[in-house]
Amino acid sequence: MRPMKFGIGQPALRKEDVRFVTGRGRYTDDVQPAGCTHAVVVRSPHAHARFAIGDLAGLRAMPGVLLVLTSADVSGYGGLPCGAPATNSDGTQMTLPPYPLLADGVARHVGDAVAFIVAETEGQARDAAEAMPIDWETLPPAIGIAGAGKPGAPLVWDEVPGNVAFDCAEGDKAATDAAFARAARTVSLSLVNNRLVTNYMEPRACIAEYDEASGRWTLTLGSQGSHGIRDTLAREILKVERDRIRVVTPDVGGGFGTKMFMFREYPLAAIAAERVKRPVKWISERTEHFMGDAQGRDNFTTLEMALDGSGRFLAMRVDLKADIGAYLSAYGPFIPTGGSLMSPGVYDIPAIDIRIRGYYTHTLPVDAYRGAGRPEAAYAIERLVDHIARETGTDPAELRALNFIRPEQMPYRTCTGKVYDTGEFEGHMRLALERADRAGFPARREASARRGKLRGLGFATYIEACAGGSGERAYVSLEQDGSALVRIGTQSTGQGHETAYAQLVAQELDLPLDRIRVEQGDTATLRTGGGTGGSRSIPIGGAALSSAARKLGDKLKQLAADALEAGVADLEIADGGVHVVGTDRAISFAELAAKAGPDSAALKSDDKWTPPEATYPNGTHVCEVEIDPDLGDVEVVSYHVVDDFGVTLNPLLLAGQVHGGIVQGIGQALHEHTVYDADGQLVTASFMDYRLPRAQDVPFIHFETRNVPSTTNALGMKGAGEAGAIGSCPAVINAVVDALDHAYGIRHIDMPATPDAVMAAIRAAGPTRRAA
Repeated sequence: MRPMKFGIGQPALRKEDVRFVTGRGRYTDDVQPAGCTHAVVVRSPHAHARFAIGDLAGLRAMPGVLLVLTSADVSGYGGLPCGAPATNSDGTQMTLPPYPLLADGVARHVGDAVAFIVAETEGQARDAAEAMPIDWETLPPAIGIAGAGKPGAPLVWDEVPGNVAFDCAEGDKAATDAAFARAARTVSLSLVNNRLVTNYMEPRACIAEYDEASGRWTLTLGSQGSHGIRDTLAREILKVERDRIRVVTPDVGGGFGTKMFMFREYPLAAIAAERVKRPVKWISERTEHFMGDAQGRDNFTTLEMALDGSGRFLAMRVDLKADIGAYLSAYGPFIPTGGSLMSPGVYDIPAIDIRIRGYYTHTLPVDAYRGAGRPEAAYAIERLVDHIARETGTDPAELRALNFIRPEQMPYRTCTGKVYDTGEFEGHMRLALERADRAGFPARREASARRGKLRGLGFATYIEACAGGSGERAYVSLEQDGSALVRIGTQSTGQGHETAYAQLVAQELDLPLDRIRVEQGDTATLRTGGGTGGSRSIPIGGAALSSAARKLGDKLKQLAADALEAGVADLEIADGGVHVVGTDRAISFAELAAKAGPDSAALKSDDKWTPPEATYPNGTHVCEVEIDPDLGDVEVVSYHVVDDFGVTLNPLLLAGQVHGGIVQGIGQALHEHTVYDADGQLVTASFMDYRLPRAQDVPFIHFETRNVPSTTNALGMKGAGEAGAIGSCPAVINAVVDALDHAYGIRHIDMPATPDAVMAAIRAAGPTRRAA
């Protein structure tokens, strides 16, 4: 691919940052339609309770109150759909309880929506919410996997015995059993993948407007894909033609998967706007985000590996239990079932037997959060492999190298049916350990010991599946001033799409990035779009855009051939125009646009690209920690990453994505924990109790790539949006365990390894500390 000043591989600064850092971003809350009203959701204070709403006449007469919606008022509409139901191992479909717009007589988690109030001002709506006449009869809740699964546990849904939402199987049980029968040794490990609150910077918001004359709605909201929101709202909930709904997504302050889904407030605002005949605005508060938005992770997994006499892996058993909350969110069941297919990781494991059970609990629904099942799988296998190394007295790097899938085995079909096309796992593991100076670690450990600290080094070699599934169509056109316009149905939530897509166009048209405009998020200007999720935007949307831009370049050369009286083969695109090679004869894009006219097909191009298979980014994270054994504090003192992302579009954007994911992984490994008490109260419902990582918790991160291009992606790219969050958790915990094992013989600690958890592990290990 020819080098271009602003094209693929160039470290261009983000063009959208000028707007963001100067306060000129335009988010949902910045939109204020004329005559706008304000909405508040009345939420359950109980995890499990029957309730009855009293006479609302007085409430409706309160100052400024325009509308009060309860379940009876919205019973004619559809509920929130689950788009990924699971099939049980006996072939039956899982039971799909309703997810109503408003709870009808029974609340099933703290924060469950029971009413929607619209008033002239937000303050008046909140006053009315506080005055809502509700009689509550509290019921015992089922909290957590252990609580929901114990005999006699309260049922979240009467029609789901034992609270088991689904019970699935993957792999080959007979082959796995046979391998275990002949194994020289087996090693097992049970571990927790803790529940997380997604905590993007911009809480969710929605503005709904209804036009009586046309019978159409316009919704403005922060999302990861306006088309998916529109289609679900039209087809499943309002049950109208999708052309009657326009969804506009302006700037978005983070998403991490959660803003991909349909939430209750969007259809409620649309229904309310139609009834009050004025715009309705709902803005979430941060505590409401804790209690009302889908959360992430929350698995308990037991793994067992069968090994031969030389340490090779023969087979693996996985028993995965997932807490999916009180309702089925959009992709809730798919997170553990789909993610489990990545259980073998980067290892040549001939057979696997996986059981996946999902449990209803009286807590918020769980759905996709940065990685969506793949971080859970990577954490499980990388913790198990490290544990095997400790149990067998094997160097963890050599154990991995012995069992890695080798480059000459590619394409490699895993025992779960995934087909890895490329990967050199030992290559980036060795390089990452070299960059982290593993050889010098003993001396650093001794230096820490002299200061009374424990030091540990851990690493993880991960692989994930992304950038697969449905295709994306991209449109690019030449404007009359010689600039380019891109329309595409993905959605930036802060990743830098305006820059990345502009670079792909610049690669073909050789325009400066500020001469390329990118539009996303409006269903009125683009009929279809797949949105952003699963690291699909650049590998899929970018592939489509690259092809569309190339086609446009060919059209422009054809148009220029007539103007320059030259053959197409003698022309090249350069410096915002078309040139006759080897001469000074040229025509600018603006002149070509004027010659063709504004509606000419010669100035427009589009293309769609559908991936034939997922891509498989992979890499090695190396983490070094220091622990204060008197306080339990864990400090990440060094972090090195070598990744294989196939092809790098923009190294600055790529580093930002990796750094952000690593910080989220450090947060999960050491700090973040969503805690419900025995009564189902969310005791970590604010930043006073839920600790996010801070700048002081993150060291300088060394990041580099050792790329092997993908053979299943048109640009050779593998995707990078989730990778940092996938490799970091096991690397951090492996480092913590390395320190604790060396000092106290502690070989496992669950996330988050908070000071309390570390001190509890040390106390349980006994008072004797090993010699440094």
